[in-house]
Amino acid sequence: MMRALVIAGCAAALVAACQRDEGRELPHGAPTGIAITAVSDTAGGVMPGIHSRVSYGALRNPYEGNVQAEHDGRQLFLSYNCVGCHGGRAGGGMGPSLRDSAWIYGNTDADLFGTITEGRPGGMPTWGGKIPEDQIWKLISYIRTLRTKAEPDPPPPATQPNR
Repeated sequence: MMRALVIAGCAAALVAACQRDEGRELPHGAPTGIAITAVSDTAGGVMPGIHSRVSYGALRNPYEGNVQAEHDGRQLFLSYNCVGCHGGRAGGGMGPSLRDSAWIYGNTDADLFGTITEGRPGGMPTWGGKIPEDQIWKLISYIRTLRTKAEPDPPPPATQPNR
């Protein structure tokens, strides 16, 4: 019973801290030079990753095609422990694989930016305000290399069994 009360109290504090009225700035601030629109699904306002839809418009990754940013993104993927959920080479774990093309919340750069920044229900935490914007773009640059010849530190080729 006490555990349930503690969990409920923490959840209520988190929800209260995250709520913002429509039209106010999001907790992490708007991405530099980007117009965003927060649309609330609840009477209480925007709750990132829970009941909100945040449109980031036509975002473009400033590091698109930048090989150094792709390598930096790989290092950030490791240092921020993205591997804890998405696996060592983003093949999945308790979080989904990033190596495939079937993504629930979309696979555009804007979709990925929103997912990392605002989080998603059921597990993806909100990283906006915790990870600098330029590092989020480098993470996206790395994710874009997965399953391509440009992938830094790709998984070893599958071995064929001896016949």
